[in-house]
Order: sequence, then structure tokens, then C-alpha cells
Amino acid sequence: MHRLVRIDCSNVTDLHRPFAETFGFPDFYGRNWDAWIDCMSHLDEPDAGLSTVHVEKGGIVVIQLEQAEALKRNRPDLLVALCESAAFVNWRRIEAGSGPILCLSFAS
Repeated sequence: MHRLVRIDCSNVTDLHRPFAETFGFPDFYGRNWDAWIDCMSHLDEPDAGLSTVHVEKGGIVVIQLEQAEALKRNRPDLLVALCESAAFVNWRRIEAGSGPILCLSFAS
């Protein structure tokens, strides 16, 4: 089972705000990539309180980046940081004996 979550990247200058709003990160979310990794690592654990978006154990959250080309053109550094952070979330979970939980999708 998967869950599709769309993030509009057409006018993005900072990815932390749209992710915090869309995923319902807690008020103490640090708005940095380490905090993002922590929140996204527990999307199959609703009791962790790190997101309002959840998927069942073994499920995948597909993050569809709407207008991804604009992000690539305007803030390639953010696109690289997002890809690396999503990869780290999946690696961390695999190392801990869980499956990957994130998939990035790029849409125009």
C-alpha cells in the first residue's frame, strides 16, 4: 500500500515550510534536514507524533514534487538535499531492519 502526497514546488525557496504544513510536523520541528529526516523516518508510527501523514507498516509514502522542473531550475541545492535526505531515511530504516518508506516522484 502507498500514500501519495503532493508538494507544490513552483515557487519554493525553502522546502521546510511546505513539508511542515503538508505533513503536519510538530511545532518543535527544527526546519533543518536532520529534523526532516527524523520526522520522515517515522511515517508508519502514528504514536510518534512527528507527522499527521501516515502509512501502514510496510507501506510507502510517494512524495510527488509538482513543478519539479522549477525547483531544479531555481533551487537545485534544495532538490539535491531532498534526494539525499530521502535516501538517508530509507537507508536508516533498512539498517534498523525496517523497509524503505519514501519514494520521490517528479511531475511537471
